[in-house]
Amino acid sequence: MKKNLLMWEETLFRDPEVFEIDYVPEQFNHRDAQIRELAFQVRPGLRGVRPQNTICRGLPGTGKTTSVRKVLAEIEEATKKLVPVYINCQIDNTKFAIFSQIYRRITGHLPPASGTSFKQVFDAIARVLQREEQVLLVALDDANYLLYENEINQVLYPLLRSHEAYPGVRIGVIAIVSDMSVNLQSEVDARVASVFRPTEVYFPPYSGEEVHDILEERVLQGLYPNVLRPEMLDLVVEQTMKSGDLRVGIDLLKRAALNAEKEARRFVERDDVCKAYEVSRYLHLSFSLQALKAEEKEVLGRIAEMAARDDQEMNAGDVYRFVKEQVAVSYTKYYEMIQKFDAMRLLNLHYRQGKGRTRLISLRYDPGRVLEHLGLEQTI
Repeated sequence: MKKNLLMWEETLFRDPEVFEIDYVPEQFNHRDAQIRELAFQVRPGLRGVRPQNTICRGLPGTGKTTSVRKVLAEIEEATKKLVPVYINCQIDNTKFAIFSQIYRRITGHLPPASGTSFKQVFDAIARVLQREEQVLLVALDDANYLLYENEINQVLYPLLRSHEAYPGVRIGVIAIVSDMSVNLQSEVDARVASVFRPTEVYFPPYSGEEVHDILEERVLQGLYPNVLRPEMLDLVVEQTMKSGDLRVGIDLLKRAALNAEKEARRFVERDDVCKAYEVSRYLHLSFSLQALKAEEKEVLGRIAEMAARDDQEMNAGDVYRFVKEQVAVSYTKYYEMIQKFDAMRLLNLHYRQGKGRTRLISLRYDPGRVLEHLGLEQTI
């Protein structure tokens, strides 16, 4: 047996948790200004006053979620008077689902699954806040997912106007938005806008140097020494910058080390990184598809089938006729879904000028990959 092979019970990982997407690192570099601004916005809540409403805006993988979770964790440690609640709107994207999560955070359990009205859930939340004299801070991650069926107004209105029905109740909101084409302030209606008035905290994309720093820190914490040599880290940084999403780099580190471990090697080689990138580069696709409802997955699957056949820009009307053969969906509902897929960066929806404005659709990903991630077979 070669000397440099791993024994079957050995591992390259000092701490595999470090490479999980939802891991919040103790040392979180290059977002000090944003964290300071967030802390300033929520500080009134520590004094029993309503926190300032805030929008955290920036492309995916720019540290928004981690920054917010870090601030929420510090609040958790510091006081019982300000209660932070984190909601992932990709998963919980209806008014009832969101308020059920707030109810669970405050009471320790979810409301009964059936026979409970929204009013009963909100009454219970407000009564606890009044009795305990607590302030509530709700962080809505990927709040742009609430735009498609006007859920954003349904959620923000009761939160921000709660003091009118329940004297003494104080609630602040942090909205995290990853779609740079969305202006949340202009999307909400007048009765919400008059009380929302958020401060915006911008998260710019990380530079190559910053990505290098962050990934190097993860390597030091998560892998044993010399598992990832400097030139391999440079390659991971290069692939991460190509994807434009730090999460791809973190996932890439984990998969590359797993590839090396599988081959019983003590260090990561170039081939391990390249193979890992073929999976990690579709991380955004995988996350996005998990957030879709069953009917939306069916529609996207049909679009991918058509794209696999035509392999070009497709006329939105032709696509609808193709979709309708298998999915019972009205044109209005179909078009809402198309706009949602466009906002989620799953496809491009654009117009071609001619005799009239023709709406065109093109997938942002290889159709075969979309079908594969949806668990559908390609039918061509």
